[in-house]
Amino acid sequence: MPSLSTLVDNFNDGAIGPDWGNSYGGAYESGGLAHVPCTTGFAGLQTAYSWTLAGASLFVKVVSVPSGVGATEAYCGVLVNSGIDGTRIGFTIKLGTTLRMQSDVGYFDAAAVEITYDPVNHAFLRLREDGTNVYWDTSPDGSAWTTQRTLASPAWIATAIDQCALDMSAHRDAGTPDEATYDLFNTLSNGAVVTGSAALTGDSGLSATATATVQATAGLTADSSLGATPAVAVHAVASLAADSTLAADADSESIPEVASLAAGGFDLVIEQGGTFVQTYTVTDPGFTWDGWSARAQIRTAPADSGELLLDLTPYLTVMGPAVRLAIPASVTQTLTRNGVWDLEMYQGTTVVRILQGKVITSLEVTR
Repeated sequence: MPSLSTLVDNFNDGAIGPDWGNSYGGAYESGGLAHVPCTTGFAGLQTAYSWTLAGASLFVKVVSVPSGVGATEAYCGVLVNSGIDGTRIGFTIKLGTTLRMQSDVGYFDAAAVEITYDPVNHAFLRLREDGTNVYWDTSPDGSAWTTQRTLASPAWIATAIDQCALDMSAHRDAGTPDEATYDLFNTLSNGAVVTGSAALTGDSGLSATATATVQATAGLTADSSLGATPAVAVHAVASLAADSTLAADADSESIPEVASLAAGGFDLVIEQGGTFVQTYTVTDPGFTWDGWSARAQIRTAPADSGELLLDLTPYLTVMGPAVRLAIPASVTQTLTRNGVWDLEMYQGTTVVRILQGKVITSLEVTR
């Protein structure tokens, strides 16, 4: 069940990705933004109806909103649809002046909260659910949040697992067509690429090659007992040739070759209420993590906006070239939602992130 916490897009690739497969009305990506036309038709950047709001947190930057000039209805919205027509929850910005926080049934919420829309202080909108309440938050920068409304979670959020769709939409009934633009969905990293030119001269030549392998395997044997040990292998080599002197940081000898690679993608599937044990091993001959420490966390989303679900650090053990993660059943019992994780190795001020991915919690049936 994919949590909306795990949906991340900074819209920098210039193409609507597969996560937004239900987009309609001419929505497109360009210039690092998601563009949603605001015309007398309907348009939106929309996911499939296969996501989950339960226990999730999502945010987005609203860069521009439709003008209300010449219209009695002109809006853009960030809404989670339940799969039942008109039953939805989220934000609407109306006529460029009013921010509405709503939990609709039949396309209406008599108790909706409306405040004057401030494009600076309300640049980021966040919707989150914790199993008890739904919270509508606003922020000028995606870091400092103000809660604008709190509501007991509607029952459909828990029952509509894998049936919700996120819809960022726009519409007007009259006036000159324009658009709403969005950015930074569940991420504060813009990942911008800047190109330029430079004149370089040198009297030496360097050549380098690198190879990388990320591998996960699990072997199971059982008679009266059952064990599983996935192994993750990360390897990089580089050869340098030069006829000039190369200088290196004094600490560089302590940095392993795996530091030259991006973290490998590795998802955790944790069974709630079950003991979880995995081992991650670097398979280079003679490699060891001796002298290094390991740390890891599970959060609802990357960056500071992600709520901490579980600190895995107390359950990590460094064993030569391997790192063992062993979570007791009493601890996995506390996990009730999906999230994201990463695993870092550190020694002094040197940090190497070796794994990252999603965390899928398989909820327990037997109690």
